[in-house]
Amino acid sequence: MILVNTDYITGKELEMLSLVKGSTIQTKNVGKDISQGLKHLIGGELKAYNEMMNDARALATKRMVEEAISLEADAVVNIRYASAAIMQGAAEVIVYGTAVKFK
Repeated sequence: MILVNTDYITGKELEMLSLVKGSTIQTKNVGKDISQGLKHLIGGELKAYNEMMNDARALATKRMVEEAISLEADAVVNIRYASAAIMQGAAEVIVYGTAVKFK
């Protein structure tokens, strides 16, 4: 499965199939949340939250790809990510794009 953030794939003629998307809401456990709260006081990278967001993006992308596969797509073009805070320590990540078939 080819995944790109452009609306074309060089050398390929595309047939548009459908919008596909994947999403997830992730949170960290209380212990990690407390340790990250302390980090807020002294500054620096919030590694546990960074890991949480990376995991969320990976899971959302996997779900989008599964939807594209179910349409027998060859690729997903024009991929975009968005995220939003749901509550303290929890975030939603959504990824979407256009499933395409090569002509």
